[in-house]
This record gives sequence, structure tokens and C-alpha cells, in this order.
Amino acid sequence: MTTDSAVVWARADRPSRMVATLTGRGRSRRTIRGPWVTPGTDHTGKIDLRLLAPGRRHEIEVAFEDEHGRRGESADLSFTTADRGRGSQSFVWTGDTAGQGWGINPDLGGYVAYRAMHATRPDFFIHCGDTIYADGPIEASVTVPDGQVWRNLVIPEVSDVAQTLAEFRGRHRYNHLDGNLRAMYADVPVIAQWDDHETTNNWYPGEVLEDPRYDRERRVDVLARYAKRAWWEWQPISNGQDRRDGQRIHRRVSRGRHLDVFCLDMRTFKDPNTPGLEQRRTSLIGDEQVRWLARELKRSTATWKVISADLPLGIVVPDGDAQESLANADDGAPLGKEIELAWLLREIKHVPGVVWITADVHYCAAHHYSPERAAFTDFAPFWEFVAGPINAGTFGPNEMDGTFGPRVDFVKSADHPNQSPRGGNQFFGHADIADDGTLTVTLRDAQGTVLYTRELSPER
Repeated sequence: MTTDSAVVWARADRPSRMVATLTGRGRSRRTIRGPWVTPGTDHTGKIDLRLLAPGRRHEIEVAFEDEHGRRGESADLSFTTADRGRGSQSFVWTGDTAGQGWGINPDLGGYVAYRAMHATRPDFFIHCGDTIYADGPIEASVTVPDGQVWRNLVIPEVSDVAQTLAEFRGRHRYNHLDGNLRAMYADVPVIAQWDDHETTNNWYPGEVLEDPRYDRERRVDVLARYAKRAWWEWQPISNGQDRRDGQRIHRRVSRGRHLDVFCLDMRTFKDPNTPGLEQRRTSLIGDEQVRWLARELKRSTATWKVISADLPLGIVVPDGDAQESLANADDGAPLGKEIELAWLLREIKHVPGVVWITADVHYCAAHHYSPERAAFTDFAPFWEFVAGPINAGTFGPNEMDGTFGPRVDFVKSADHPNQSPRGGNQFFGHADIADDGTLTVTLRDAQGTVLYTRELSPER
């Protein structure tokens, strides 16, 4: 969803053609016939809407028709394109859906934190990754340490780690069984990213798994190919926006004069997980992507440039004896993957209004990075806001790496490791941009209670 475009996503129960009817000014109607959906697309389809009027509420009827033009049940939806002039808007973000075996619990009302996000009436939603947990089986019941029993809705595809395309698709289909998620997705535009659990835990290209649960396929490159295809089929991301680059996840979403969103892909171009102490630069997002990001940030005239990352910057995220993210638990000069971030921060140090958001670590926090506290000093201060999980086990807090001078301004984590969503320690972030450009960020729990607030004034 931008100032003048949108992607409409839907799924049918049989082979058919997707049709969208757009109601415009004066109640004029325009019908767009989209793709045929088949088992080859898991019966999912998308229609790109272009040249929409900015700052307007658009009404759409979506249906599927057979080869004779006969239509089945239709669905009505509406959305508002961003206004190029008036800049006020809001959005929510989070990550980590159905992790650690905590799935759709009918006793609690399902994914209730999605209901809390929806209740804020955001203009759009950013899912920062871990949209599914393909590596986490979901059992019908789990007995928690206090003796209570957690019940899950289950389907066959969530009973084992995903190793086939059908199993990856089933994981996405499982999440759409939840009424809270469906209600929000039908009403709120979604900007989606992926992280590791769409494929398997802490993966990187070229890895071969040693986990004995993977008894049919251990090559991560094969699993990632299945995972990306299923993820792409089930997310409202344009099939046609990157014809030169293929299915590219990193992208810029323009939301008017006050906001550009930059979505990153920290999986596709990642070097292997190591202790992160290399003297040479190693890759987290890759040379092409980091140069694209620096270039687009410099070109942006938006008041706020929000970088949505699927991994945090200064939080140490261990992967056994290695490191999963760029932080290496060494507070000295940048090493390994940190060198890539140092290059980026130096390149954009004169770009105003850069804010980072992420999820991944299963707790919420606010971090301020400043050269006065850092080993690497050639950058401008900035904020990073962390919010998640939305329905998964809660952990944290993790150790911080001092290379880029983070100060932990706020943190809220689990009462004990892998705390279930029943404990209420599920988190999301909410960002509100006023017409004068003031950005107010709040971190909230599963009930929508505000835990932390930070107001940021436009940088001139």
C-alpha cells in the first residue's frame, strides 16, 4: 500500500480466476480480471492496483469466477491510500507468529494480540518476520510448568518440521485459521518480511542441517526455495514489482511526505553464522542491498525513513558458539558483519529522520545509539525499537554489544524463558505520525496497554 498503489490478495477453494471490482469517484466501477489460481499457486492470487488516487478511501469487491464467468462468494474490503500532502498516519509492527509450539488456543480466543493491534485502527501493519515457524511442530496440548494445559488447534501440516512445499504452505494456511488474524488482514494493509523461521532456525545460504528431525531434506537451500515460494504465495507482495530482480523482498514503500518504509532481507544474502570476529567485512544483507539502502535513504525526502529489519542491531543473538545477527559480544571496533553496518551508518550520517524497527528476539525494548558511547563513532545518533512476539514464547533480555553505543532506554521481557502467550507478555509497536511530522512511538502488550512512549520531533 503506497500513495497510489496496492496489492489485493485472496485465496479460493478451487481452480478459478480472481476478479476485483474497484469503486471510484461518482460510484463508477472498474473490474480487473487477475490471475487464474490453481494448485500450483496453492489457490492464492494477487492483483496489483496501480494509478490509484492518493489520500482516498477505496472500496473493492473480490471474487473468483470459473471459465464460464460464474462467480462464487465475494468479499468486500476497503483501504486508504497514503496522502501526498497531509502526512498524518499510523502503523503497527511486530513479529513471531505461532512459535515454540504456542499456536491457536481456542480457550484464549486465538491470537488475541492481533485483536489488540487491530483495535488501534492503524493505516498499515508491518510484519517484521517469522510469519510462521516452519521448524516448530505444534501439538494438540502442552502442559506448562505451572501445571496448566495449553490447547492448540492443529492440522496435519503443523505436526512436524516442514520439509516439503505442501508442508510450508500448510503453515501459512494454519495461521489464517485464526479469526483475529483474518479480521485484521481483511481490514489493514500488510507489509511483510521474512526472517529465519519461515525456513528453519538461524539459517543461512549453503547450510546443511544436522538436526535429525530433518530426515527427508537437510539442504537449507532446498528448504529455503520451498519456504520462499510458500511465503510469496501467502503474502500481499507484488508479483510484478521486480521483474528485473525476480522475487525481491527488500523494497521501499512510499507513504507520503512524512514516511518512507525500507524493508530489509537479512537472509538471502547472509554469510554463514560465525563468532563474528573476522577482520574483514562479512555479509548480513549483502553489498547490492546495503548500497541500495544507502542510495534510497539519501534520495528520500520523507520526514521519517523507517528501516524495518528482521534482525536487531546491537542485541547479541547467539547461535550456539556463533552469532546469528551482526552483534558479536565484542564492544570494540567493528568486526565481521558489523563492518557492513559501520559502512552504512557512515554513508547515511547526514540523512535526517532514520529510525529502525525490528522484532526477532521475543521481547520488547527501546535502544538509543550514539557515537559518544561507541567504539565506532562516524555516525549520527538514532533510535531502534524492538517489539515481539505476537504469538510465541517470550524470552530475554539479551546481552547488548557496545560497538555502536546502544543505551537501553526500556525493556520488557519474559517472567521466565519460553513464557506462553497466556502470560500476556506478547508485544507490538505502534507509530503515530502527526500532520506536523511529530513521530510518537509506543510499545504495547497483548492487551494493547502502553508500556513505553517516545516522542521524536522532525529533524531539520
